This record gives sequence, C-alpha cells and structure tokens, in this order.
Amino acid sequence: MTFQQGQRAELTRTYSQQDMLEFAALSGDTANVPNSVPGPLIGGLFSYLLGVELPGRGTNYLKQNLEFLSPAPIGEALTASVTITKLRPEKHLVDLETVCVSSSGTRICQGRALVYVEDVGKS
Repeated sequence: MTFQQGQRAELTRTYSQQDMLEFAALSGDTANVPNSVPGPLIGGLFSYLLGVELPGRGTNYLKQNLEFLSPAPIGEALTASVTITKLRPEKHLVDLETVCVSSSGTRICQGRALVYVEDVGKS
C-alpha cells in the first residue's frame, strides 16, 4: 500500500461505567474504580488504529508519547485519530500525530507515534 502525508484514520468509542468496573477488575484494584477513562484505554484506541487501520497490518510500534490534557468523561463519545505527518520510506518509518477529543470538542490527549512498516511505499 502507498501512504501519503496527511492521510488520517479515526475511531469513536464511548466507555461506560461498566467498562470502568471491568477495567478495575482486570487491573486487580477493584477498590479504585476510575471516575474518568484511564490513559491505557485511550492509548489502546491509538494502538487499534495503527495496527488495523493506518498503517494497518504489519505495523510495528517503535515509539509513542502521549500528553494527557484533560480527564476523559465516562459516557461521552471519544474520537481518537492518527494522521501521517512524515514518511521515511528508505527506513520503512512512518511518523504520526495522535489526538483524542471528546464529543464536546475538548482535547483529551495528544502525542506522536513512530511505527515501522515494511512496505511504506513512496509518497
């Protein structure tokens, strides 16, 4: 597949109170049920997008940084997006901007991802 700078993928997900109870159970800390969506669940949205949507199958995570700006409300739709900012086909590298916003437009987190893709193609 050929990728282009500016190419974008997004995913919208709403986390419920039940999801928070299940997260607490999985983490082994049922005494502290989160009152906002935990960072690892938001990071998982980016992981899904990178591994399934853009660049997709065969993507290897090399680096990720996330800056959390605001709590992510439970029960509100969150939209995570990844956008290609730079292609380095000679090194099989793709740089992406990662952003998550709430349905009210609040930026929940932002960051960057660097992934290795065997067939980056030419931009």
